[in-house]
Amino acid sequence: MKVVHTIEELRDQLRGQLRASFVPTMGNLHEGHLSLMRLARQHGDPVVASIFVNPLQFGPNEDFDKYPRTLESDIAKLEERRDVYVLFAPSVREMYPEPQSYRVQTPEGLGNILEGEYRPGFFEGVTTVVLKLFSCVQPKVAVFGKKDYQQLMIVRSMCRQFQLPVTIYAHETVRESSGLAMSSRNRFLTEAEQAEAPVLYATLNQVKDKLQAGATDPLELEGFAKKMLADRGWQVDYVSVRKQMDLHVPTVAEIRNKEPLVVLAAAKLGNTRLIDNLEIML
Repeated sequence: MKVVHTIEELRDQLRGQLRASFVPTMGNLHEGHLSLMRLARQHGDPVVASIFVNPLQFGPNEDFDKYPRTLESDIAKLEERRDVYVLFAPSVREMYPEPQSYRVQTPEGLGNILEGEYRPGFFEGVTTVVLKLFSCVQPKVAVFGKKDYQQLMIVRSMCRQFQLPVTIYAHETVRESSGLAMSSRNRFLTEAEQAEAPVLYATLNQVKDKLQAGATDPLELEGFAKKMLADRGWQVDYVSVRKQMDLHVPTVAEIRNKEPLVVLAAAKLGNTRLIDNLEIML
């Protein structure tokens, strides 16, 4: 595996490659990330991965400085699996040699809801860096995980509207045996919080069960889920039942007509904010 730190080195390695597949990450790799790279290998060659903790997507009171940076162990994991041909690990100065005054603005009704409401500017930072990385790598295929469900939808929308020649593949959320979605932020959970954290996914499954049993009121379901978590000490940002196709709130008629749904959640357990989602077919 080649490890490069500059855009010039990356382009030298990829010159003439027309079928590259790409997996962008912020590092601190776990099995969820590695599964994305295995999927990428099925759809393109060579496989390019990136590790870059993007400051544009962190708010002023968020955890940019303490976000785990584990490049040496990440490289060892990638070399052991042998799925990646080039790892691009740029510095902030390399990606942003001057203030990033040009930004990708996400659309109203998609970028400013759910995560976008609670983390203003987050998706603008994500789409801006993804567009820059796509420009650097010029992949045919890119792979993203479904754990960041709204992000996946926004990246797909961006590629469609900018007519980028990149096919986006989605990988199912990879979970611990307890059901907890794998995340780099899980390492911040205490032992007691690790035991409690799977309750988030269990709550989403209870919402799914109620919908499949005939419930049709999204607000009632959301209130049930929020109370269940709050009663256990969680600080809930949102639990929301949405349509898979556009993340709009479904009507009762749409639920009765078996519209494909997804329930999304974000909540803090102690000092750690966790997100998760669950697709629902009625």
